[in-house]
Amino acid sequence: MDIRTWLKNSHTAVWQNRGTLFFTGLTAVLVLLFLYLFYAVPAASVGPEQPIPFSHRVHAGDKAISCEFCHSYVGRSAFPGMPPVEKCLYCHEYIIKNHPEIQKEHEYFNTNTPTPWAKVSYIPEHVFFKHIRHIKKGVACQECHGPVETQDRLPQRTFLMEFCITCHEERGANMGCWLSCHN
Repeated sequence: MDIRTWLKNSHTAVWQNRGTLFFTGLTAVLVLLFLYLFYAVPAASVGPEQPIPFSHRVHAGDKAISCEFCHSYVGRSAFPGMPPVEKCLYCHEYIIKNHPEIQKEHEYFNTNTPTPWAKVSYIPEHVFFKHIRHIKKGVACQECHGPVETQDRLPQRTFLMEFCITCHEERGANMGCWLSCHN
């Protein structure tokens, strides 16, 4: 076989393989895209699983319980805190007391163990944020945390500077970095 015939045959084989490789690669990309859209996108809108399933839709929505009732430190502390087990049992000592999930809450209470709630809202460590400033200005919880009263599980969210700056600009609020957030 001379060199010209060999080159011609190799060139044809390369093009045939490229087609096969292209369709194999395209299939792989489409499968990965499907898996991403099927699993990752819906999971992004649902927050972490909590030790006791808690529905903001039921408590803040259907029952219209104020955010401040459960997050009682929000108006006086830099950290709003998660509800202590005693706060949950304030109602659930009488309401669906024998439900298996409420029994878990009783176990936490009886062993003097705080409920290990999973955190869903994050701010950078260097930011000093106080909810009370915003509450006094009439900023509703939903303006930052979204429509919690319509959600069973809150999605995780990291609050970034751009979010805060946009809101402060829209409201004409203090924009002094060291007076507002970084003190």
